[in-house]
Amino acid sequence: MAAPDFSSWRARADAALERALPDPATSPQRLHAAMRHGVLNGGKRMRPLLVYATGAALGAPDAELDAAAAAVELVHCYSLVHDDLPAMDDDDLRRGQPTVHVAFDEATAILAGDALQTLAFETLAAAPQPPERRVAMLAELARASGVAGMCGGQALDIDATGRVIAPEQLERLHALKTGALLRCAVRLGALAGNATPEQSTQLDRYADALGLAFQIRDDLLDIEGDAATLGKTAGKDAAQDKATFPALIGIDASRARLETLAATMRQALDALDADTGALAALARQVVERTH
Repeated sequence: MAAPDFSSWRARADAALERALPDPATSPQRLHAAMRHGVLNGGKRMRPLLVYATGAALGAPDAELDAAAAAVELVHCYSLVHDDLPAMDDDDLRRGQPTVHVAFDEATAILAGDALQTLAFETLAAAPQPPERRVAMLAELARASGVAGMCGGQALDIDATGRVIAPEQLERLHALKTGALLRCAVRLGALAGNATPEQSTQLDRYADALGLAFQIRDDLLDIEGDAATLGKTAGKDAAQDKATFPALIGIDASRARLETLAATMRQALDALDADTGALAALARQVVERTH
């Protein structure tokens, strides 16, 4: 296939997000402005890209993927708004700009995160899919967002701060905190593309490896990167005594684990009876990214 047109998919995702977000001129303007600040301020759009790439591999038209792409990104953005709060990571910088609670205030940031989360489900509920498929997509997003996914992983992360935990515990933590929503993005694309059980199994294998690789690379970048490149504060993990892969198994072992996960993703895609060029390119981006 031709080189994946990620810029086109990012533009589609941004347009879908713009359509979903409330008009900044309507009341309550401050809340609406905070929501837009938390979403329309750049970002890699990795989760929407995974929705589009998976759906495209299975023959789903882009127009049938827009709502899912926007919904999963809205959940991700809400989680970042709340993660940055003083009660959580207490960060001042996100995507190279002031975090929502810094640009506005804490109360507005909490409400903006809450509103983005509910907007995600409202958006997905209007997806142009058969009702039973839409319900399945909503269930996937709910599971990935809640106690069995992102929120549960964040709780484990808080519990692990300042403690030495086993590598398998750290993997489970990140499979929930980071991996669940990435896997959800792949599953939403798979549902839209009516994947077979065999295809779904390989896509899950790919997504699980990608989620862990994303977090290991993130941990390494927190050590090796700088704020100007990352768009967020570097060195926060060590400063807050967070459980990370480099801290637990070392930098060299973390890089080796990345290579193993890259091989797993290649094997899963090779076993998939579909055009997986875009998914393979996203896997490479995750392993090799510099921000």
